[in-house]
Amino acid sequence: MSDDSRADSPAAVASEATGVQRRSLLKGTAGILAAGVFPAVHSQEKIVLRYLGTAVNQDKAIAEKFKADTGIEIQYVAVTTDDVTKRAVTAPNSFDLIDTEYFSLKKIVPTGNLKGIDTKRIKNADKITTLFTNGMVAGKAVGDQGTAPKKVIYLEGEKSKKFATAPTQFMSLIPTVYNADTLGIRPDLIKRPINSWAELLNPEFKGKTAILNIPSIGIMDAAMVVEAMGIYKYPDKGNMTKKEIDLTIKTLIEAKKQGQFRALWKDFNESVNLMASGEVVIQSMWSPAVTAVRTKGIACNFQPLKEGYRAWAAGFGLPATLSGKKLDGAYEFINWFLDGWAGAYLNRQGYYSAVLETAKSKMEAYEWAYWMEGKPATQDIKSPNGDVLAKSGAVRDGGSYESRMGGIACWNALMDENNYMVQKWNEFVAA
Repeated sequence: MSDDSRADSPAAVASEATGVQRRSLLKGTAGILAAGVFPAVHSQEKIVLRYLGTAVNQDKAIAEKFKADTGIEIQYVAVTTDDVTKRAVTAPNSFDLIDTEYFSLKKIVPTGNLKGIDTKRIKNADKITTLFTNGMVAGKAVGDQGTAPKKVIYLEGEKSKKFATAPTQFMSLIPTVYNADTLGIRPDLIKRPINSWAELLNPEFKGKTAILNIPSIGIMDAAMVVEAMGIYKYPDKGNMTKKEIDLTIKTLIEAKKQGQFRALWKDFNESVNLMASGEVVIQSMWSPAVTAVRTKGIACNFQPLKEGYRAWAAGFGLPATLSGKKLDGAYEFINWFLDGWAGAYLNRQGYYSAVLETAKSKMEAYEWAYWMEGKPATQDIKSPNGDVLAKSGAVRDGGSYESRMGGIACWNALMDENNYMVQKWNEFVAA
């Protein structure tokens, strides 16, 4: 995921399927927070939090529910992924809360514009999934090529411009949503098993494939294909050398000149339409887009592949200048977000939430079994706005949380050679 191109997707169109430590919490609300109740304690103070991010998590229902529970108002400032980073670097006073991807932290943290989030003020900090804190799922390490959250989640101190190499009291971002991406396919039109990224460049699908035209993500998908085809093995797909970038782009240009690609898509709806129309049978795809195709009654799989998934993750950060009641309000929002309602809301769209335990407590047992355990649905599965996403008996693509998030090969990243990579990617687009 990770771009403005998702702006009209997930939460925005709700198209898919998305022993408590009671320690120094927000003054005066500690006991109530610990009890899991959020009264409108701030209603007289009229706190308004300016929430900077892409439209992905900027969901009206989340803001309304938070205001009803706390009296604090969320004012969404929706911009593109690149502009989220730009604002964090150049205008840190223009927001009170930032929702950004972990790979952007390499640009933001060295500026000193982010405040380390004090985990002692986060009620469920110790329950944040180990995927983020130590890169493990169900006790096993997952792939960490690219910007794996564990590399950038801890800061040396509250005012540090450096990432910590071991866990500390201060986090750069508190995770909001994350997922693992793979290829989407039309099984009814392909009519045979697909189990490798290499299939994207298989001449059998000439003129019926598509790749994501967002350079930093598209190049990772391309690298998965290059490795799967046995052309080259990257030491780190998320941080290529110029030679590796050249090789990857050369492979794409050759395929493009032979007519392999029907389209290079940038927009969520574009990917849905290409697939639903049958113009494309295999392409880079996002999980909610696959569900959007399915809600039209068309067969579409978010296909698990033997080489693994490309993962992405976003989180909440605080500007270094935030203080007083606004800072308290921002901590209250993060605590509320991890308390379960928002997590359940996002899980029902096919995303994953940071604290699984609290989200589970706000979901029906059959929903949890389908979304998180990979079990067949015992009744129809619905999105937060009531659309049927999966019929009774269906199983989620990729199965359980453990098998999907445990199957990560690499993470979205910002390469050292990013400028060169974008220049070469543009050559591919123009070829």
